[in-house]
Amino acid sequence: MSAQPASPSEPSSAPRYDIEALLAAIGDVPVQRDGQVVRRRSRDYFWYSPVLNRQLHGKAADLICLPRNEADVVAVAGACARLRIPLTVRAAATGNYGQAVPLEGGVLLDMSGLDAIEWMRPGIVRTGPGIRMHDLDAALRPTGYEIRMHPSTKRMATIGGFVAGGSGGIGSVTWGVLRDPGNLIAARVVTADEEPRILELRGRDVQAINHGYGTTGIITALEMPTAPAWDWMDVVIAFDAFEDAVAFGRDLAMADGIAKKLVTPIDAPITPHFGALTEHCPPGKSVILCMIAEPAMESLRVLLGDRGRVTLARPFDESPGADPLYEYTWNHTTLQWLKQDRGITYLQCLFPADRLLESVAEMRALFGDEVLYHLEFIRFAGKVTCSSLPIVRYTTEERLAEIIRLHEAHGVMIANPHVWTLEDGTRHKKADADQLGFKAAVDPHGILNPGKMRSYVPLRP
Repeated sequence: MSAQPASPSEPSSAPRYDIEALLAAIGDVPVQRDGQVVRRRSRDYFWYSPVLNRQLHGKAADLICLPRNEADVVAVAGACARLRIPLTVRAAATGNYGQAVPLEGGVLLDMSGLDAIEWMRPGIVRTGPGIRMHDLDAALRPTGYEIRMHPSTKRMATIGGFVAGGSGGIGSVTWGVLRDPGNLIAARVVTADEEPRILELRGRDVQAINHGYGTTGIITALEMPTAPAWDWMDVVIAFDAFEDAVAFGRDLAMADGIAKKLVTPIDAPITPHFGALTEHCPPGKSVILCMIAEPAMESLRVLLGDRGRVTLARPFDESPGADPLYEYTWNHTTLQWLKQDRGITYLQCLFPADRLLESVAEMRALFGDEVLYHLEFIRFAGKVTCSSLPIVRYTTEERLAEIIRLHEAHGVMIANPHVWTLEDGTRHKKADADQLGFKAAVDPHGILNPGKMRSYVPLRP
């Protein structure tokens, strides 16, 4: 496991901040000071990790600021910079790595109030960062378009949180990941200067805020591409063996003529934890969960032949009370299991595209029931491969570190979900050079989510 900055598990030694001076400086910007509310909203889903659950326990802001518009954001950012008060940005806080947890107290800036859509055109939308992705998709639908990709937390997650803390999700089997060219068009950013600047980032420059945990500026608007909308079908297909499911999943992912949004093979021992969906997952059978465009269903059945059996095919529905298949995939698979058993955790893997089937077989043979795989077919660097957030039967931190090491030794890349720094959570174990340089330009005092970009040294403490 990668080392973390000093003693996060110790009680916070953050200095006393001049909160009263801050309140005077920000005028009528709404705030929340109730201690119980502040503590609760200073958390995200880091408790998926027993390591982070121990290390981040008790970390909380001193107060929450709730900006209504960009002017409020500027007021808070400027006051925090002048008073040297840490500033951590959050919205729905559906992340799993402690991205939205204030390590050094200070202000938690809740961006959910900036949820207006500025404009929509065919193939592109400009919106505030606080809009929930479900609501954004619903607004786009009447125009014949939809968002290209989203996390399994779509009904809760915001577009700003997805860009700042995510990387891919449902839709990545067709559109790749957020860092792929064309998946993020522009961003409007407020800096953490004593007199904040407002920057419009476009083209390559916009990557500075992509998956930056809010360390590289405060996003106040995003331009995102959209895709032609389909009437989707939720489909479950059962297979006798997991390797059969994976092989068909690859064929389906590579079938460019079949419009798809999700292709998720799941090993048989996982599905008994699927609640109501279990009736469509025959005992002892591995399954594929997929989202297929309704006009492509006949082509799906032709491709499948007699290799598997369709056990569910229903129109996609994510209305209140509905049970969309995507909420059993990606890291929702972990959540489905955690509802019944807290003795597990997960990893975040990327399998090699050039030997995908062989690599999956190797890892299953190596770990047996200790690591149970579900795979998410994606396009990555122009190739079809699989991301995976496997279920790990947790014993000790030392064994977890060894499981990570063994994956990497066998050519499976790991983005470690049991660390909270930007660098240690990536496959490359370092911050992007453009992000590091941009942070120096927009956060000279190092107040934006301090501790999350460990390689950054403030220019003017």
